[in-house]
Amino acid sequence: MDGVNARRRKAGVVAVFACILEPLLSKLMPEVPRGHPAYGSITMNLTANVLGLDNAATPLGLKAMADLQSLNPNKTVATNAQILFLVLNTSSVTLVPVTVFLYRAQQGAAAPADIFLPILLATSASSIAGLLVVALVQRLSLLNTVVLGYGALILASLLGTVVYLSTLTAQAVGQISTALGNGVLLALIFGFILVASWRKVAVYDEFIEGAKEGFALSIKLIPYLLAMLMAIALLRASGALDYLLHVIASCVAWFGGDTRFVDAMPTALMKPFSGSGARAMMLETMSHYGVDSFAGRLAAIFQGSTETTFYVLAVYFGAVGIRNGRHALACGLTADIAGISAAILVCYWFYG
Repeated sequence: MDGVNARRRKAGVVAVFACILEPLLSKLMPEVPRGHPAYGSITMNLTANVLGLDNAATPLGLKAMADLQSLNPNKTVATNAQILFLVLNTSSVTLVPVTVFLYRAQQGAAAPADIFLPILLATSASSIAGLLVVALVQRLSLLNTVVLGYGALILASLLGTVVYLSTLTAQAVGQISTALGNGVLLALIFGFILVASWRKVAVYDEFIEGAKEGFALSIKLIPYLLAMLMAIALLRASGALDYLLHVIASCVAWFGGDTRFVDAMPTALMKPFSGSGARAMMLETMSHYGVDSFAGRLAAIFQGSTETTFYVLAVYFGAVGIRNGRHALACGLTADIAGISAAILVCYWFYG
C-alpha cells in the first residue's frame, strides 16, 4: 500500500482522479477489500484512458490485472472484478482524444478538435452500456447511494450538455466543440507541468523509469501481439470485411436509410481487433473522402470512442494466465456496439 500511495503522490493531477473514482469502484467490486492496492492501479489506468494516454494505460492496466489476480482463488478463470475492470477499460470515457486530434490536423482538418463533443458523447454511451450489461450479468446492485450519486452526476452533466447543444446551430456546436477540445487539452498540459513543479517531481527521471518498464513490458507481450496480428491479417486477406460492409449497405438501402455511414465502418469493425489497423482504416477514409467529410469525421469519432476489445482481453488475461474469460468478451463487445451506434447517431446530429 505504501508503494501505491507513493505513486499517487508522484502522479499529482492523476491522483485527483484516483481519489474521485475509488469510492465508486469499491461499490462496483465488492469482493475487493477496501484499501487493496488494486484500487490504486485501476483508478490510474482508467484515468490514463480518460486523458487519452493510451501507452501509459497499458502498463497500469497490467498492474491492475495482476493486483486483482492476487485475490483470484482460481487463477485460470476471470473473477467478476477482473471482468468489470476489463469492460470499463475497453469502454472508458475519453476526455481528450489527443491522437485523433493530431491525425486530423496532419490530414489538414480545418478544426481538428471539432469532434471533441461527438467523441465524448459516443464514448459515454459505450461506458454506460458496458457497466449496465456487466451489472446485469453479475447481478450487481447499482441501487445504492454511492453508485446512484455518481450516476446522477454523470447523467445530469451529459443530459445538460445535450439539451444545451440542441438549442444551437450546427455551426455554433462545432465552434463550442473546438473551443472545449483545445481548452481542455491546454489546461491539462499546463496542469501537469504546474503540479509537477510544485511537487518537485523529477519528470525526466520518472520518464526514464517508465521507458525501462515499457521496454520490458513490450518483450513480455510479443507472443500475444503476434497472435493478434496474424488474426487481423487473416481477417483482412479473407475479404470478410468487404463482404460484411456490402451486406450492411444493402440492408440499410433496402430499408431506405442513408448509407453514408457505411464508408466509415471499416474503422469501427477493425477497432475491436487492432488499434493500428483501425488507425490505418481511419487515415484511408480521410484520404479518400476528405478529412472534414461526413465519413472522415465519423471514422475519427469511431477511432476515439471505441477500444481494442480483443487485444485488451488477449494481453491482459494472457499476462496473468487467465484462460477462461467467462462473459468478458460478450460484455466488451456489447459496449463496443453501443459506442458505434452512438457515434453514428451523434455524427448525423452534428454533421448530417
